Amino acid sequence: MRTKKSYFVILGVLLISLLAACSTTTPNQPVVQDQPDPVEETTSSEEVVSGEDTASVEETEMDPVTIQVFYPIAVDAPITDVLNGYIADFQAEYPYITVEPVFSGGYADVQTAIQTTIDGGGQPPAMAVMLATALYDLINADYIVPMDGYINNMEDGNAYINDFLPAFLENSYYDDQLWSIPFQRSAVVLYYNVDMFNEAGIAVPNSWQSWAEAAQALTVNNGDSTNWGLQFSSDWPYWLFQPLAIGAGQNIFIDDCHVAFDDPAVIDAVQFYIDLSAEYGAMPAGVQANWATSATDFASGTTAMVAHSSGSLTSILNQAEFEVGVMPYPGKEADTYASVPGGGNFYILNGAPQEQQDAAWKFIEFLSRPEYVADYSIQTGYIANRFSAYETNVMQTYVNDVPQALATRDALQYAGAELALQNLGQVRGIFHDYIQRAINGEMSAADAMTAAQSEAEAALVDFCP
Repeated sequence: MRTKKSYFVILGVLLISLLAACSTTTPNQPVVQDQPDPVEETTSSEEVVSGEDTASVEETEMDPVTIQVFYPIAVDAPITDVLNGYIADFQAEYPYITVEPVFSGGYADVQTAIQTTIDGGGQPPAMAVMLATALYDLINADYIVPMDGYINNMEDGNAYINDFLPAFLENSYYDDQLWSIPFQRSAVVLYYNVDMFNEAGIAVPNSWQSWAEAAQALTVNNGDSTNWGLQFSSDWPYWLFQPLAIGAGQNIFIDDCHVAFDDPAVIDAVQFYIDLSAEYGAMPAGVQANWATSATDFASGTTAMVAHSSGSLTSILNQAEFEVGVMPYPGKEADTYASVPGGGNFYILNGAPQEQQDAAWKFIEFLSRPEYVADYSIQTGYIANRFSAYETNVMQTYVNDVPQALATRDALQYAGAELALQNLGQVRGIFHDYIQRAINGEMSAADAMTAAQSEAEAALVDFCP
């Protein structure tokens, strides 16, 4: 496999201060002014881990505690092996804590498993990785506990929090409290086959029009099969669709109580999505349940472009035998771009005994150390979520060899907020239902989004008096 050196650069290497400035900060979120120096955290104000003396006398004399941790597997990466390795490292440092990982399918499976356990009167796991956008539903159901007490007991909790990329803290705060810590975070990006573009003499797209025309030109009908210019999964459509709406000028929601499904810009984005197949013949028509296969098709060279998660970067680079380009979506107008963050955060579960919650926090702290954040990014393709991770030697070496890793991070400068609402599950389901009807030609884009707006507003009434 050739070393892949191409990636999309809009403004050169992104300055961290620009990234911070371009990400909306919640009122209760600490503001990052400049890139902080790498942070060395301590596990509490009384306990410092340093050098090889990782387990203090106090730690070794603690009563044994076992915690369960629920994880989703959301991308094609060796997450099980990676996390099991981290657990071994953690247990060597904290021999009194035993971590039992439970790999529970996707994000929805993890949340459903926890809900089933709690609603059935059982004890939940101490800790789970769930969607960052699940925050409101988890709080409303009283499934999680805030983490402010743990942050306040750190030697420098503000430095710890300020070291996270601001875009990834968007969904961590509610009602003046911190409820989650970023973990496996990603962004929606467009992967493109640089070799195909070069061979066809096509420039990298910088607008909807040039994007559609490039996808059309790179679509090849082989009789029994078609090599598509673009693949765009629509079986779980809101996330991959959001950058289209943002690129048209309006995100699909305004705040946790208001959606903008019927905004003209959103309707325009739905129509563009439909036109990519109906007018340009550049991707398969109708709803496409191809999240898993589309990335594989791209890596095998049978698709020129794919809209997907940055979390698939490592897998794609390991499989592809061509030069891989990475960029945010082109926006509607020339030289505009869009993306949206995604992925999961760490949560501590209400109902777990206090000693398990405390042990879970130690594990969260451990996994969010810069060296582990860097390694997890390299191993999986998820974006390193802390500034200090980019200062580690291993990450600096990696991004020099794999500059696409910086391109995924840099896409965040064009990101709007990911859909996060009260009663998220129902409202998101309404949006999915109607956008899929539009994609399948059962309703016009305008009629579908108007109906979605009306039903979503009704679904929010009881949560947003």
